[in-house]
Amino acid sequence: MDLSAMDWPQIAKWLHILSATVLFGTGIGTAFQMVWAMRTRRVETIHSVASGVVVADWLFTTPAGIAQLATGLWLIWLNGYALTEPWLIATYALYAVAFLAWAPVVALQIRIRDMAGVALAAGEALPDRALRLYRLWFALGWPAFLGLAAIFWLMVAKPNCGV
Repeated sequence: MDLSAMDWPQIAKWLHILSATVLFGTGIGTAFQMVWAMRTRRVETIHSVASGVVVADWLFTTPAGIAQLATGLWLIWLNGYALTEPWLIATYALYAVAFLAWAPVVALQIRIRDMAGVALAAGEALPDRALRLYRLWFALGWPAFLGLAAIFWLMVAKPNCGV
């Protein structure tokens, strides 16, 4: 295969869009499932769903988040943008906000999963502490979601960029 004949900008854009879709889609999907499970207050359901959410974050969200960063930098380089374009600075800030909200969410859902597993094994209800952690998990999900939604807009509009 002749690598020089490949359309690298198109490949980079496709990988960037694909990873954005996986990142955002997995985030929305797992958040919905976790909210739905927690509403049932059924320990078995919460444990099962939280277990799947944790796995989905490691298999899909984390690699997609890394791919977003890598392909975004690749696209900046391929398109000749300055790293200091105002819309890119805003993107970096929003990405940092989303990451700083998401990282504790991962730890919280692991703790909720583990608490549900202990309660399930003991035949007990979900502890109140797990419900408090869930409320924090829910609150932290919003900055991550809104940050990524704003990044989508910046990627399409590229305000003050002239493109």
